[in-house]
Amino acid sequence: MDVYVEKQKCTGCAHCFDVCPVAVFAMKNRSDSEVNADTAPEGDKWTGKHDTVVYDKWSKVQDGHKHFAENFEGGSGGISVVIAGSSCILCQACLVECEGECIVIKDDSENIYKSIYK
Repeated sequence: MDVYVEKQKCTGCAHCFDVCPVAVFAMKNRSDSEVNADTAPEGDKWTGKHDTVVYDKWSKVQDGHKHFAENFEGGSGGISVVIAGSSCILCQACLVECEGECIVIKDDSENIYKSIYK
């Protein structure tokens, strides 16, 4: 499996990190040197700019998460980074929990799965 996060869409909700049964994801501070250490294509790397559509949708939501916060602080904030994409078992839990709809999984047969928030 190839798994990556479209970083500009990541809200920092940490749902992927919380639901993944095989620890594919880690939450990092947005300024961390490892924030782009996964297989995301160049256009999906973190450049310090949020996707405006996702930002407008989630920036004012009061649900207990620190949406778009620079630092990961326990339950939310920061940005999701794939640290073990080859461990993915395609359970798709992350795909339905991802608020920013920013997770992409490509299986061994080249099928592509993208997150769609429940």
